[in-house]
Amino acid sequence: MPGTVLLLAASPVGRGRLVDATSVLPVLAAVEPAVLSGTDTASVVELADPVDPQAVLTRLRAAAASPAPLTVFVTGQLQLDRRQRLPHLALARTTPATVRYTALPWHWLREELRLRPDGTTTLVADLYADEESWRQLRERPLEAGRTVAVYGRIAPPPSRRTVAVPAYMKAVATILRSGHRPPLEQLHEQALARLAGGAEGAGAVRAGAEGGPGIVLAARRPAAADPHAAIAAWVESGRHGDADALAARWEQAAVRAYGAASEDALHWAEVRADLAMFAGDAARSCRAWLTVAATRLAMGQSADAPAVEAAVDRAHHQWGQIREPERARELGPVLAELRGRVPGRRRGALDDVRRQLRQLQGQS
Repeated sequence: MPGTVLLLAASPVGRGRLVDATSVLPVLAAVEPAVLSGTDTASVVELADPVDPQAVLTRLRAAAASPAPLTVFVTGQLQLDRRQRLPHLALARTTPATVRYTALPWHWLREELRLRPDGTTTLVADLYADEESWRQLRERPLEAGRTVAVYGRIAPPPSRRTVAVPAYMKAVATILRSGHRPPLEQLHEQALARLAGGAEGAGAVRAGAEGGPGIVLAARRPAAADPHAAIAAWVESGRHGDADALAARWEQAAVRAYGAASEDALHWAEVRADLAMFAGDAARSCRAWLTVAATRLAMGQSADAPAVEAAVDRAHHQWGQIREPERARELGPVLAELRGRVPGRRRGALDDVRRQLRQLQGQS
């Protein structure tokens, strides 16, 4: 099956830039797509210093929707938003005061990759963290999802008035330019060895880092008995009913053991909402996401909590995919009520729902 490669390099323009992220793209672009992907053929999508997090999300969502092997190369810098202290990938227009609206929340990336089949997704990252992010990440590791193999490093901020180079990613690209793609574990170790032998390993990384390259990101894979692997395989083969039935059994077990409002039960409700989307049932997916959002709010979670925002955003997206006007009219007022409480990061989202509702009412 042809693979997909997403090259994402981003860092703020101006004084806030910690790393010259896009400098690695010419080296990566010189590598054959099949070598980047590890498949016989592959397509490559390149995002150089994007400015709009929604546009990045659209590209990422399109790439993640295919069951084909996906390799994501991410180079850039991490910053925390001031309200929730969550890590974001800074984009070209990001400043410390605008992180929430101009940077890509890291949990968006995790959410898009979380249901992909086991063994099909690789994330290679070379990231620099600002002072606040660095302190937090040493205690709260960056997550990419249970089915994603992760390789790379996170480095502390460089010294003042210095813009770092993405040395780890350049090492990866240089190795791959030979035309040979070693097993990812070996590729990772070879890149780290080159990093240790260069100027950065010799002392450019400040004291206090987790070893020479910073915080090393190790591969994470699901346990052999993880039901997500079976569910993803059934989705890939078009057995959507079987996938939902298995997820429903796990959801019911979680409800019996922990309660309907538990994180375990809500996780499986979210899985089933995604499965409805994969099956092409936008109305069922929308309804499920609305229920998840309402449950989380009833539990006392804040309107800007990532899980709440994600649920309402996904409900909104799926509502826009419903082709039966009657079902869209039925769910629209519920979505509008939730959008009033959870405006999200997309400006004008509530106005969008109201406008589409008026159009639907005109069709009745």
